[in-house]
Amino acid sequence: MSKVLVEFINTCPTCDGYSSYLKELQETYKDKIEVKLYYAGKDFDYLAKYGMVDRGTLIINEKNRYDVLSKKLIEQEIKKAIEEPNS
Repeated sequence: MSKVLVEFINTCPTCDGYSSYLKELQETYKDKIEVKLYYAGKDFDYLAKYGMVDRGTLIINEKNRYDVLSKKLIEQEIKKAIEEPNS
């Protein structure tokens, strides 16, 4: 089973809380998820994949995109992706 790719584009200081939370989840699910954090203005790799992003955005497996975030939603969607048979 391959790992679930969790990408987060951090666009502001408020989003740092979600970055920290994703690092915690990566430790919790280290065999099941790969977390990649991008910092707008510093990292540019995501631009080719997702285009311009102006708010903190979570992307799971390069297809499910969320820009209205909460810790509850993040954990819920990651757990759902881990449990999907073809993830």
